[in-house]
Amino acid sequence: METKRIYIYGFIPNYYSADSFLNLEDIGVYAVPFQKVSAIVSDKEFCEFRQLDRDSLAKLLVHHQIIIESLMNNGFSTIIPMRLGTYASNKSEVWKIIEKGYDLIIDTLKKNENMVEIDVVASYADFSEVIREVANSPDVVALKDSILKNGSEITGADQIEIGMLVKEKLDERKNVITSKIKDVLSPFICEDRAHEVMNDQMILNTAFLIKRDETAQFEIMVNKLDETFNGKLNFRLVGPLPCYSFYTLEVKEMNLEQVEQAKNELGLTEEISENEIKKAYYEKAKLFHPDKNHGTDNEENFNRIKNAYNTLLDYSAALVKQSSNEEKFSLAKEEVIENLILVKIKE
Repeated sequence: METKRIYIYGFIPNYYSADSFLNLEDIGVYAVPFQKVSAIVSDKEFCEFRQLDRDSLAKLLVHHQIIIESLMNNGFSTIIPMRLGTYASNKSEVWKIIEKGYDLIIDTLKKNENMVEIDVVASYADFSEVIREVANSPDVVALKDSILKNGSEITGADQIEIGMLVKEKLDERKNVITSKIKDVLSPFICEDRAHEVMNDQMILNTAFLIKRDETAQFEIMVNKLDETFNGKLNFRLVGPLPCYSFYTLEVKEMNLEQVEQAKNELGLTEEISENEIKKAYYEKAKLFHPDKNHGTDNEENFNRIKNAYNTLLDYSAALVKQSSNEEKFSLAKEEVIENLILVKIKE
């Protein structure tokens, strides 16, 4: 039986005009307001996105991004995206999510105001030519000559050694080019996030956070980079986008039993700080770390300690204790029950 739930796309401030909110219907969404913030949502059939096949997941991702980018294109310039596949059972649960993450949401909206993300991908235009240049570099040639001087044929091990050196030289070249690109773009960059490069041909795959009114100048500088490298690199820009790579929020519901177990596992009292969690973990980890203590039992104990540590760090984040690592918070049962919903910036 299919069940409809409220799907959360993201959050916007409530300072936009009443007409703007009325126009949300044209995008296929509506707002759930709470104080100075609104969640942008729609009623959708629930699906467990982690169990979707690749095609279905891709369709959900495209729909998710289309809605968020449609909001931005329709005047909602400041929006914090929510992690893909976030549902609430009803409006009360949406309100609770906003309430628990309210300070973080407000702070993130302020940081996100008048900012956009532009993703830049740079790759070699002729990768085969680059490989030839690297293969003929002095270090690689010297290694080949030293192997051949022995008078024997190049073995499989020799080929691996040569291949590793070629890879090292490719990485060196990639780092130099990446540094040059970032130096040229640095006047416009407020922050950057490197994404995974797909292969050796791809040099750069990075999200840049820039001011909205500097996007045109940023694109001009990328075009100048294209000229600087004399067509040897291909540049691709995606954006302006909402700040997916920097400010996407996620919601996690903690488990009371897990928090209690984690507290006992690390031997902590009810009043603790984040530093005390870390100290307790490091002390326990010394006793069971697999590198120093071999055996199945020690490995299981270490994993249990590590899980307890991660659980309590998540819980401390749920309380938005970001101003000081020394700030105390409570692990008393009644306090934990009130703080089981975690709202944080996705790492």
